Amino acid sequence: MVSDALEELRERLREAADALRANVIEPGFALELIEECSRLAGEAASAVDTHVRAALEPLPDLPGQLPLPAAQ
Repeated sequence: MVSDALEELRERLREAADALRANVIEPGFALELIEECSRLAGEAASAVDTHVRAALEPLPDLPGQLPLPAAQ
């Protein structure tokens, strides 16, 4: 499942890529847009990393639970 924040970042990156492909923006603004895309990609990578780490972390031991026997 993709979070709303990642969906928003994806949409913003798509809009920026479309603007760059259209070749209708000033060179200075294109550079700013490329830097913004780089920043957004970093945010997206960080968000994905956070989700993956959360999914891989073991759940804490709950009171009253017995540990499973080790596989032999």
